[in-house]
Amino acid sequence: MTKHSIAHSQIQQMLTLQDAMNTRVSETWRDNGYEWYRAIWVECAEMLDHHGWKWWKHQEIDIAQVQLELVDIFHFGLSLRLMTGSSVEQITNELVEQLAQNTEEQDFKIALENLASAAVSDKAFDATAFADCMRLMSMDLNELFRQYVGKNTLNFFRQDHGYKEGSYIKVWHGEEDNEVLARVVNTLDVSADDFQQQLYITLESHYPT
Repeated sequence: MTKHSIAHSQIQQMLTLQDAMNTRVSETWRDNGYEWYRAIWVECAEMLDHHGWKWWKHQEIDIAQVQLELVDIFHFGLSLRLMTGSSVEQITNELVEQLAQNTEEQDFKIALENLASAAVSDKAFDATAFADCMRLMSMDLNELFRQYVGKNTLNFFRQDHGYKEGSYIKVWHGEEDNEVLARVVNTLDVSADDFQQQLYITLESHYPT
């Protein structure tokens, strides 16, 4: 497969997974009026704290945490695009093109502000600004896909194990579920057709019962 066809396949899969996750939470999610754009700019502000912006004190960039926040934003960005009414194929083609662009912005804080600005001003997901943020955090599409599918699978796992009802166990044998996810996802082949199923089964084997 070419790089372009891999990108197309990965983005299409993520859109399908996002629709499935949103539907799992609420079958009428498209009609519920959720402010996905607001979720984006709030996450941008949280991410900036993990990156550091205070000139009056020493701060170190928590790259892993920033990447996790980017993955969360991508969930909201995909939801926002799905709300436009365009087909999955059309959205996929647009995202493949936009995520491949590079504005050559070198300041992560500016790239992040561009992403937040589109969310606040236009209630939109600026995929090119998002691509800048990824690039400046050493994150390519393969890494985004790996972390996205991981988080999506964990979200499904949470829903299936009582998250909405309040019975879900978040700490597994001394580790938070996010930490378990980060550890086990690296042991699996992200290119496998059944990657998500393998990951779900692996999470199941670690869940305290």
